[in-house]
Amino acid sequence: MNTTAADRPEKTKNLNLYLPLVLTAVIILADQLTKLLIVANIPYHTVGFAWGGDFLWILHTRNLGVAFSIGYGLPAAVRGIVFVLLPLAVLAGVLVYYFRTSELSVLQRWCIAVIIGGGLGNQIDRIFRPQGVVDFVSVKFYGIMGLERWPAFNVADASIVVGGILLAFSFLLQGREKTGKEERMKNEVENRE
Repeated sequence: MNTTAADRPEKTKNLNLYLPLVLTAVIILADQLTKLLIVANIPYHTVGFAWGGDFLWILHTRNLGVAFSIGYGLPAAVRGIVFVLLPLAVLAGVLVYYFRTSELSVLQRWCIAVIIGGGLGNQIDRIFRPQGVVDFVSVKFYGIMGLERWPAFNVADASIVVGGILLAFSFLLQGREKTGKEERMKNEVENRE
C-alpha cells in the first residue's frame, strides 16, 4: 500500500498516541513478573539479597495501604472502595483524557503511559492479592526525614513516581515556553505601535 504525504501526519499522530501504551504494557509485565519472582523465591518478611552492606535490600513484604502504608488499617470493604474502585475510576479518566485531548506533548503522553502502567500494576495486586501489594526494594535513607530506610517499593511504585515527576517538569517547561511566547508576541505588538 502506497502512502501519501497527507497520510503521514495521521500515521505519526497514531504512532504518538499508541506507541507509549506499549511501554504501559511492558511496565505492567515487568512489575508483575518481578513480584512473582519475589513471592516464589523470598519468604515473606525476609531479606533475600543485600547490596552495599545494608544500603539496598531485595526483600518480600506486603502493603495493604497505599504509599507509605497509608490506610493499611482500614476495613477491607473500605480499602476496596478507596484503594481499588477510586483509583480505577481515576485511571479510566486519565485514559479518556489521554485519547481525547490533542494538547499533550509526545513526552507528556509517554509520562502518562508510565504512570498508567504503574497504577495498573499495583491495581492488579490489590484485586488479586488479598495479602496486599508486593513490595520488594528497600533503600537505606540514613535518617533523612527521620527515616532509616525508605518505605519498600516495587516497579509500579517507581514508575508512578518517575512518570509523575517527569510529567510535572514537562508541564512546568510547557508553561514557561507558553509564557515566553506570549511575552514575545506582546513585545512585538508594542514595538509595532
